Amino acid sequence: MAWNDPQWGNRGGGNDGPPDLDELWRRLNQRLNGLFGNKSGGGGGQDRGGPAMPSNFRLPGGIGLLIAIVAVVWAASGFYIVDAGERGVVLRFGKYSETTMPGPRWHIPYPVETSEVVNVEQVRTVEVGYRNNVRSKVLSEALMLTDDENIIDLQLSVQYTLKDPEDYLFMNRSPDEAVLGAAETAIREIVGKSKMDFVLYEGRAEVADRATKLMQEILDRYRTGINISKVNMQNAQPPEQVQAAFDDAVKAGQDRERLKNEGQAYANDVIPKARGVASRLLEEATGYKERVIANAEGEASRFQQVLVEYSKAPQVTRERLYQDTMQQVLSNTSKVLVDDKGGGNLLYLPLDKLMQAAGGVQAMAGNASPTESTGPVPLNPADSRTRDAFRSRDREVRQ
Repeated sequence: MAWNDPQWGNRGGGNDGPPDLDELWRRLNQRLNGLFGNKSGGGGGQDRGGPAMPSNFRLPGGIGLLIAIVAVVWAASGFYIVDAGERGVVLRFGKYSETTMPGPRWHIPYPVETSEVVNVEQVRTVEVGYRNNVRSKVLSEALMLTDDENIIDLQLSVQYTLKDPEDYLFMNRSPDEAVLGAAETAIREIVGKSKMDFVLYEGRAEVADRATKLMQEILDRYRTGINISKVNMQNAQPPEQVQAAFDDAVKAGQDRERLKNEGQAYANDVIPKARGVASRLLEEATGYKERVIANAEGEASRFQQVLVEYSKAPQVTRERLYQDTMQQVLSNTSKVLVDDKGGGNLLYLPLDKLMQAAGGVQAMAGNASPTESTGPVPLNPADSRTRDAFRSRDREVRQ
């Protein structure tokens, strides 16, 4: 059976076959005609304000359905979704209309309104002095002049986010290129006002902070809608042509610092000791001074007392002083006594030997064990006679 057979669908009687397609199209056209003002299919009257249409008006087959589908598709094209961390910017005839928050949204479809979704939380990066790799240098951006007229090779990366989608889209033609220009301008200004050693070593963090603030001021002045989050100093060094000489200078500076630290450590060790010794000597001198003064005052007091006794009995006091002095002198020297009254015989007393012998005996007694008992040292009878003679001589002199 051919598909264009007019009896297709009526075979077998009843409603067993599929409906006629031509009949379906006719019904659809009738309904569309009713929608356009000919609902009852009557004559040329008006339908409540609608224009009168002839009763024989018919739309070509399928045109009405196509228009409906196009209208539905056109209306559906106005739906869009704004993800988390994004903002939707709606334009009406090219002019800013509103900013939408995350979620499913709808606007009047093109050409009346258009929308653009902007990611405001995405971290974007701009590189200054290199591209993609630190070794891929851009010398026109990397070489900078310092305040002390030295040239350094500096690379940095700038990370930023968006804080105002409207300014980012409409206030500047190329906001990303504006970030690159602001970063290069800010870092050149800061490096140009700083010393070379400050930029290369101790001041790198401070240079990055100052560059961040200055870049933000420049971008806010141009209303780019960009927020600088961080500036990373990737590399900072002298140019390759003078790198060897600069390394030697750096090593010399490090040696200088090392020697200074060693000298400071030695000074920290010696100076406290010297101060301690000086303090000890001062205390000893003070003690010696007090001791000498006390001894002098004691001797003066003793002489005054002796003077009082001397004034009472001059002869006795003079004799006593003489004997005390001779006793003090002779007790520390070797002695030889001559008895001129006993017939001129020379009597030699080896007192120094006796004293040495007595000292040796005492040393032996000190080294002996506690259980051993040491008796008195026996004296020679001749020594006893000598002492008796000395005592009798002493008595004669006193008489």
